Amino acid sequence: MTLKRTIVVVLAAFLFLATIPGSKAVDTGPIDEVRKKQTLSDQDLQVIDEFIAQAVQELVNTRDFTEIAKIRTIILSKQSDQKQYAQRFSESAYNHISAALARAQEFHEDRKFKVTLNLLILIDGLQDPRLTDLALGMVDSQRKAIRYWAARCITNPGLVEKLNTGSSNPQLVPRILGQLSRVVDNSSAEVLAMMAEFAASIDAPQGSDLLLQIADERIEAYRDWTVRYELVDAVILKLLYSKVVTSSVGRRDVACRFAQLYSCMIQRYTKGRELLSDTSKHYLASALIEVEDKCIGRLLGRRQSTIKRAVEEKDFETLKQEHDRLLGGEAAQGALPATLNFDYGTSSDDKRTAPLPLPEPSGTE
Repeated sequence: MTLKRTIVVVLAAFLFLATIPGSKAVDTGPIDEVRKKQTLSDQDLQVIDEFIAQAVQELVNTRDFTEIAKIRTIILSKQSDQKQYAQRFSESAYNHISAALARAQEFHEDRKFKVTLNLLILIDGLQDPRLTDLALGMVDSQRKAIRYWAARCITNPGLVEKLNTGSSNPQLVPRILGQLSRVVDNSSAEVLAMMAEFAASIDAPQGSDLLLQIADERIEAYRDWTVRYELVDAVILKLLYSKVVTSSVGRRDVACRFAQLYSCMIQRYTKGRELLSDTSKHYLASALIEVEDKCIGRLLGRRQSTIKRAVEEKDFETLKQEHDRLLGGEAAQGALPATLNFDYGTSSDDKRTAPLPLPEPSGTE
């Protein structure tokens, strides 16, 4: 996916973060012997703890990018499914990473940032539900990179799979969803995309609420002309589409957000054609065409390509007409609301056939 590739490229630079000199090799001999065993003794469990302690300390102490990456890879490679091993590995990782994060608070600002970020990248790789507490409180950090990696740690698809198959802490998922909900209005488009994917895939009723909240945040950003990175909305719209076709719970609300967000994108593209940057127009064009192909046509049961042709030909009048035909206008209900049985009103007494309009843009972006 273009969004994910972009995020990886942009954030690759953070992997070059340094802390302090003095790295030395992590001794893997003893833990390799323990990993071969079917039953572990107290001494074996101590070996696991000592390995984690040494490896985390080396991660904190190392400044060279190559060495940091090697240490992280070594730690991740020593995980195991053996029950005793996995439990002690998880416990030790929590204890030693939390201790390292606490020590980092005593460092000067630049070093604290680098150590914290390197530890968050490790937590993300471990995909351990026990470690989510360590990242949870950092999703509202003042540092964008810290916010990004903290959010990634607690929305990781590998972590979601583990959470959906059962967790020893039944309150963990509601706590994650609650914390994410509190930072929606202060999160970047890239983070909102990760949060939306988590909300759509987690097996909890509150997940749908978070997805709708994210959609509302993007809709509001379109309406006040502050939205950024419109390509993200193709991701959000496809997640809303999946909810429409797979769940009957709250289907009307989800369908309404889908249509309103897509309307906002079309309106931004048409009303802002003299205002928007070439990059913004490219993001919008790509997202509009993708959603028409992957979602609109499937919802209506027939292939749709009018938006694609209108965008390619810069035919804004046809685009406006197709907007009203698909989504609705002041004069008539659109094909999508008619098919999915919803309107744009806020209550049963407030039925509206047209999506909310975007105010006319002013100034330049």
